[in-house]
Amino acid sequence: MLRITIAIMLLLGALPAQATEAGWALLRNGGHVVLLRNAMTTGTVEPPSFDIDKCATQLNLSDRGRQQARKIGALFAARAAPVERVLASRFCRTLETARLAFGERILEPTAALDKPTDATREADVAAVMEIIRNYSGSDNIVLVTHIENIQALTGAAAREGEALIVGLQGEKLHVLGRIVF
Repeated sequence: MLRITIAIMLLLGALPAQATEAGWALLRNGGHVVLLRNAMTTGTVEPPSFDIDKCATQLNLSDRGRQQARKIGALFAARAAPVERVLASRFCRTLETARLAFGERILEPTAALDKPTDATREADVAAVMEIIRNYSGSDNIVLVTHIENIQALTGAAAREGEALIVGLQGEKLHVLGRIVF
């Protein structure tokens, strides 16, 4: 029984690594859309005094999150995964994730990637889908956003700092690969 338990644990531990390698293989070829959840934060709930223009009123990246964001950028460079554009939610944690990973030069703050409200969810999803439909670059485009947007777009969850490589299948997004950082 112990051997079976150990074998199952080893197999489950290998699955993220296999998924990650498959994701890198896709990105090396370019032309893909990456949904990247912001790196690790200092908490789990937005403070009640939230103001999108004041980072001190928001959840922000933790020290570990900043390290994770730098690692994301270093791995994109080391794995020769070309990035043409980076769009990010206007929240401080997504902008900081994008800046630390990819720099300022190709970063575009994008309101449709903000954490959605019930009133904006449908319009935000439509706007992001339009961005994805219209993307035809030869390098990759990275959209740094929140779990709520990733779930609304794909039906899949993502950990902090996890990337989902997505593609259109008809009118819906399909997850082609994942990279765990």
